[in-house]
Amino acid sequence: MSTSTVKYLGSLRTEAIHLKSKERIITDAPTDNHGRGEAFSPTDLVATALASCMVSIMGIQANTSNIKLGDINADVTKIMSANPRKISEIVVVINFTNHHYSEKEKTILMNAAKTCPVALSLNPDIKQTITFNF
Repeated sequence: MSTSTVKYLGSLRTEAIHLKSKERIITDAPTDNHGRGEAFSPTDLVATALASCMVSIMGIQANTSNIKLGDINADVTKIMSANPRKISEIVVVINFTNHHYSEKEKTILMNAAKTCPVALSLNPDIKQTITFNF
């Protein structure tokens, strides 16, 4: 069974529909690649998916390990190379607030994040620079 459908809307814009939930995502080509840049670009989604996956897997691991997760947010920076045009690096800064973690809990959370399915699925040529601010 398919996961999603993607429709080209013209002007370098697409609409993706998640079939199970019917949630929609609009993408635009970025302004530096002939687009309007009015929405996530496909490569923005790849970079953002890494951070989202890391945070989600930390949540699963926290539940399994009885760790109170507290508030987490991640800042994502996608770095492109020119020739060929592709993602060369994804920088993720994960910020933890309103909670103090033991060294063991920090190690558990960092290992969970670094082994999330998206991190393991990305081409090894894409540098993943991950910072954890506890």
